[in-house]
Amino acid sequence: MFHPLEIFIGLRYTRAKRRNHFISFISLTSMLGIALGITALITVLSVMNGAVNEVRERILGMTAHATISGSNGRLSDWQTVREQAERNPQVQGGAPYIRGEAMLTDQSLTSGAIIQGILPSEESKVSQVIDKLSAGSFDPLQQPGGFGIVLGQALAGALGLNVGDKVTVIVPQMNFTPAGPVPRLKRFEVVGIFDSGMYEYDRGLALINLEDAATLFRLEDNVTGIRLKLDNMFQAPRIVREIAQQLPPGLYRVQDWTQEHANFFRAVQIEKTAMFVILTLIVAVAAFNIVSALVMVVTDKQADIAILRTLGTTPASIMGIFIVQGVTIGLIGTLLGLIGGVALALNLDVVVPFIERVFHIKFMSPDVYLISEVPSQLLWGDVATIALVAFCLATLATLYPAWRAARTQPAEALRYE
Repeated sequence: MFHPLEIFIGLRYTRAKRRNHFISFISLTSMLGIALGITALITVLSVMNGAVNEVRERILGMTAHATISGSNGRLSDWQTVREQAERNPQVQGGAPYIRGEAMLTDQSLTSGAIIQGILPSEESKVSQVIDKLSAGSFDPLQQPGGFGIVLGQALAGALGLNVGDKVTVIVPQMNFTPAGPVPRLKRFEVVGIFDSGMYEYDRGLALINLEDAATLFRLEDNVTGIRLKLDNMFQAPRIVREIAQQLPPGLYRVQDWTQEHANFFRAVQIEKTAMFVILTLIVAVAAFNIVSALVMVVTDKQADIAILRTLGTTPASIMGIFIVQGVTIGLIGTLLGLIGGVALALNLDVVVPFIERVFHIKFMSPDVYLISEVPSQLLWGDVATIALVAFCLATLATLYPAWRAARTQPAEALRYE
């Protein structure tokens, strides 16, 4: 784009010790401002990526990647449907489930909950809840008729229950007796307590045997649906469409995890975009400090510009000289920011604990947040986007001062020299 003359003089102006040190100071602060802005932007986006990934892993540790349910809320031929779904090479496994709302009570304490019937022998194919057991065992749920129940840790705490205690489950269905309609209820024994790390599940989910759930909700041989685990959860929408095309139309409802938690992940994406825009404005402010630095350089170099013009240098070449100078400042700031941001994002697991120890603070208290450590996931796509945006802003900031330099009239500039 530039001839060697423009590059040579532009780099010379960048390296030269100017008589006006204030100009050098503004150039330095512009460079450092760009570097700090990029470092902050890379670090913040990496933390947000890490937090989203951590929460997503916890959600998908308790829920399936996809579900197949009956259009009327019941699925009678679940074995056949599971076999058809597992024919898809990207489906790792499937397990039936029954889900319904209920009220749990233990004498004076009462709490609503989602009752989920599962087959413990099949549950490990689609979720990690068995691995998150903190007390008791899932073994009593293997045999139907025992009416054992596994509660989330927060739910058990709210009801004051421990392993071995009894809890009454009341479902929103009525038994009609000579004395009138009475709510259906069943006494269960707490056989386990799980801790998923997600308050939503720990506070509102209870697990029982699949056949016990069918008896409780009067579903007979029906289930609510089938939960599926996929090879690649990020391809869930496409795989779900393929599965739906293999099933008879109108009889089944197929959903993936992005639909079930769409509001949460959409909100996170909006927040990430907002943070990107806000922090990019910081980079933009630093980048446009280059404007003031170059304007003062142009004013300081009026005589040099006039001499170059009298020697036959074209306005385009004059403009190129100052573009090279501004781009050099922006490039150095961008490179410093990339190095600092990548280094900080990759070492947050060391930097954050060090700061917490030195200042005796806790950035993410486990009593408040879903996660207790500051996570970080560096995405090179984000780094490339940030670098490109910062460099473009720095380049854009050079255009006006360079254009002003190109309009310098030699006679006017040399009149008082």
